[in-house]
Amino acid sequence: MKNNFLLIFICTLSLNVNAQKTQVQLAQNSVGKLQVSIANKEDVKKQLTTIGEGIKAIEVAQNDKKTKNWAETWAIKAYLSSYISLIDENESNADKYYILAGEALEKAIKLDKYQDNSGLIKASTYNINIKKQIEGNSAYQQNDFVTAFNLLKQVSDFLPKDTTLAVNVALCAQNIQSYDEALNYFKRAKENEIKNPVVFQTMASIYASKFENELAIKTLEDGLKLNPYHPFLTNDYINLLLDNERYDAAVKIIEGSIPNEKRNKLLLFLHGYLQQSQLNNNNAAELAYKKALDIDQNYFDALYQLGLVYINNANNSLKEKKNQKFISYINRSEFTLLRAHEINPNDRNTIQLLIEIYTRKNKLDKVQDLKRKLNEF
Repeated sequence: MKNNFLLIFICTLSLNVNAQKTQVQLAQNSVGKLQVSIANKEDVKKQLTTIGEGIKAIEVAQNDKKTKNWAETWAIKAYLSSYISLIDENESNADKYYILAGEALEKAIKLDKYQDNSGLIKASTYNINIKKQIEGNSAYQQNDFVTAFNLLKQVSDFLPKDTTLAVNVALCAQNIQSYDEALNYFKRAKENEIKNPVVFQTMASIYASKFENELAIKTLEDGLKLNPYHPFLTNDYINLLLDNERYDAAVKIIEGSIPNEKRNKLLLFLHGYLQQSQLNNNNAAELAYKKALDIDQNYFDALYQLGLVYINNANNSLKEKKNQKFISYINRSEFTLLRAHEINPNDRNTIQLLIEIYTRKNKLDKVQDLKRKLNEF
């Protein structure tokens, strides 16, 4: 009688174990069916039905004393749950399975000592990261940059070669004023051969704000190697060189860029300004300003600086006792600065120069009018 009880117990135990094994096998079959369904591009409803069968089986297996300790159980659950989180249009249900997928993946990795389930674990990890990317992009669109940064950072670390992801993480970091992190992810994009000039511009701007000017200059040089004569990169590079008093380098880059940017009035203006202020070459400056004004006749900065060129030439003519030239240059400066004054009537420096010109020409009524205007500001 005793032996008969033992036999019945062993048989019952064997049936229970086999039953749990069957549940895992059912779940495995669902994974296979899902792969076929995906390959055949079946609709989401069919895929969810297939996954539902597997989820039902795996939930039984995960609650069994034996199969709950199998890495395979949790790897299957992680994969099926992560796929639901991507395709289920019911957001609350998708979010629920996203959480369950993460928990199951953690257990699967812990139990899978021999990497027997590496394929399922890898696929689950990928799916979970895609879900994080979706959530991160959504948070970014809602201006929740902290959440977006935390999520997209994880995805970028999982997919470090994806330059778009790296840039998006960097932009999130910028928005939360985490500039070191922004640089880290911009650099990741740069190291993976991104060519987008905005990346180089933004990196240089961050370096400059940290007073790391050499790194800023080097970054813009790298950007220009990939985007030769790009107008925004070129302008930023020139301005940075000027800010750091590297005038010779600025002149070279300007002279090299002008043939490719003949309609770039700012480039022409900067060329004139350097010729005027650093090289004392008024003739070259005059020519550059005139070319800029050919592009935009109402370019105030070019008019103002051209007026200064004529005043300087007038002063030089006076020193050389060339009165006729002096008169010619004073008249030109008056005409040019009057045009500048018409465009920007509230610019004090232009008014001061016109007062100086009219004083020399003994037009005291105009001097008084302009002085009254200054007092009105």
